Amino acid sequence: MQLDPQGVAPEDLSHAGSVVDKAIEYMIEQKIAPISVASALLGGALGLMARSMEDRAIANVLRSALASVESGELAEMRQGPAHDDM
Repeated sequence: MQLDPQGVAPEDLSHAGSVVDKAIEYMIEQKIAPISVASALLGGALGLMARSMEDRAIANVLRSALASVESGELAEMRQGPAHDDM
């Protein structure tokens, strides 16, 4: 499950995203605070990356996430219908 040389995501990424979305939905329905859900998911993601990726690759993923925040990409997501759920 790695990116191809052109940076295209693996085909199972959509499936994994759907599973995570369902897990988030379930936790929110269980009245788990959104910050707790997010923290648990981030911790799990960091643990998985630590077991399967080199530090440089992890840093690149984190830089990409930070760039999304700084560019306003995540703010745009808050304006969509998903914001009402959280």
